[in-house]
Amino acid sequence: MADQKADPPRQLPLDLGHGTGYSRDELVVSGTNSQAAALIDRWPDWPSPVVVLAGPAGSGKTHLATIWQARAGAVRVDAERIEDCIAGLGERPALIDDVDKARIDEAGLFHLINAVRGAGSTLLLTARRFPLAWGVALPDLVSRLKAAATVEIDEPDDLLLAGVITKLFADRQVEVEPHVVQYLVRRIERSLATAMRVVERLDRIALERKTPITRALAAETVSAMDQGQGEFEI
Repeated sequence: MADQKADPPRQLPLDLGHGTGYSRDELVVSGTNSQAAALIDRWPDWPSPVVVLAGPAGSGKTHLATIWQARAGAVRVDAERIEDCIAGLGERPALIDDVDKARIDEAGLFHLINAVRGAGSTLLLTARRFPLAWGVALPDLVSRLKAAATVEIDEPDDLLLAGVITKLFADRQVEVEPHVVQYLVRRIERSLATAMRVVERLDRIALERKTPITRALAAETVSAMDQGQGEFEI
């Protein structure tokens, strides 16, 4: 019986906890988010005390909101416990991320907007939809939201997605050829969240196989993710 060549041992990569960078220097700006980035940079010179950043999941709203929170020294308010945060807010700005993720606390949001306006402060809300699509029934809150400044963030364009993918690999100290990045831009779902998952998966597989990240590896990985495979037989 012929000897079978043994598979090479796999190196199991350590989880080094690559965090998502949310600083202003790490923000990739393109036509899809330039208006929102400019508004964040303009604070406190805002057109309204209340600003809504609206865009699909994975469009970078949380990154922008986190930049603003650090810049403004804002208090992050729990969308489900708004009233609990109002008393200690004072004159500090406030942030609610993903305000429309669950059922909106209409009375709490109305009181928060009033508190912010009364203190001469500012409130930033991020949401997947425009305020008119939130299904708000409280007339006074509807009026307040109509007065808010709303900025739309579109799905990432090619420039933004390529910049983010390149940055994510650089954060992991991984060099990837531009043609591999462009392949990923054409093939993956157009969201920053998907880009993060693809980069993490590619980095892990490349470490396990001790190989560079090539277009072929990128194609294999993306195809497996498209098919919903949680783990790969490597």
